Amino acid sequence: MQKCFNGLVIIGVMFTTLFAGDLIGTVKYEGKAPKKKTLRMDSDPVCSSAHQNAVYSQSFIVDENGNFANVIVSIKSVSNDTDAPSEPVILDQRGCMYSPHVIGVQVGQKVNILNNDPTMHNVHGMPKANPEFNFGMPKTVKEKSITFKKAEDPFVVKCDVHPWMKSYVQVFDHPYFAVTGTDGKFTINNVPSGEYEVVAWHEKFGSKRVMTQNVTISDGSQTLDFTFTRPKKK
Repeated sequence: MQKCFNGLVIIGVMFTTLFAGDLIGTVKYEGKAPKKKTLRMDSDPVCSSAHQNAVYSQSFIVDENGNFANVIVSIKSVSNDTDAPSEPVILDQRGCMYSPHVIGVQVGQKVNILNNDPTMHNVHGMPKANPEFNFGMPKTVKEKSITFKKAEDPFVVKCDVHPWMKSYVQVFDHPYFAVTGTDGKFTINNVPSGEYEVVAWHEKFGSKRVMTQNVTISDGSQTLDFTFTRPKKK
């Protein structure tokens, strides 16, 4: 924007956020990890023939260093004036498994659900704030899309044909979230400056045992780590 005042040209620039920083960190698990659960897919020959080696449940993935995968890390109560991304989130069905196992999506952002298997799947999402969805995807149907109108805590998406197939979806009204990889790391970019509560969620701990920490974001990067511990037996 340019304005002329007494022969001088003044250039004005509008900033929606004066400062922004990145939140980075690692999520760990401390304690003896549960034994890996082998998935039996012999009820559908297409599924079992898609894998040469044993397939394990994705509900608890931790490496030898305690790095914890599939944890949703998000900032709570943060203002947002941006539109939903035009790029869709992909939830694939491949080898009779959902990939990724855990996803975050924004309100109004498209989720493309793919079927890359030569067999029938039935996608059954069970949100509470948003409408439940339940539709079949025969092998000839390769893609369907859904969107969500309300923010929502994590909910399960399952296949009613193959009971071992499960994934989790959380819907946000802002873009300040991430899901940890197999190295346990996460990065949330361009967070507006301020003081926030940060939440870490994992399916085995559920909403009643989320991890929370407070953080101050300013210009630059801020590190924040989480450690989940195995619950003590009563």
